[in-house]
Amino acid sequence: MYVELNKSVGERIFHALLFEIIANFILSVVVSQMLDVTLTAAGFLSLISAFVATIWNYIFNLFFDRLQAKMEFDRTLCVRLMHTVSFEVILIATLIPFAMFILHLHFMQALSTEVGLVLFFIPYTLLYNGLYDYLRPRVTGAVRQSR
Repeated sequence: MYVELNKSVGERIFHALLFEIIANFILSVVVSQMLDVTLTAAGFLSLISAFVATIWNYIFNLFFDRLQAKMEFDRTLCVRLMHTVSFEVILIATLIPFAMFILHLHFMQALSTEVGLVLFFIPYTLLYNGLYDYLRPRVTGAVRQSR
C-alpha cells in the first residue's frame, strides 16, 4: 500500500488529535473502572497523557517519515510493529511520573498501569495508523474532487 510521506502540518495535527480523542474516550472509562479511581482523576490523567502523547506523536512521526524517505523502506507489518513499540516505550518512560502523581501510585503500580496501557495502545496504534493510511486516499481524494 502506498503511504503519503509529505503530509501537511495540519494533517499531522489532525492525525495526532483524532488518535488521542478516540483513545482517551476509551481509556478514561476503563482506567476509572479498573483502578477504582474517579472518572475525573482518570480523565485528568488521560488529558495530560494525551497532551504529552500528541506532541510526541507529531515529533516521532515527522522523524520517522524523514527516516523512511531517506532509507526508502516500505511500511511492512514488521516496520509498523517496530514503529509502534519504539513510540510506546519512550512514551511510557515519560508518563510514569504523571501516573504516580495524579493517581497516587507507587512506581511499580504506575509502571504496571503504563504497561497495561501499552497492551491497549500497541494494537490500537497499529489498527489506527493502518486504517488511517487505508482511508486517507479515499477521504483526501473525495475532498480534492469536490473543489
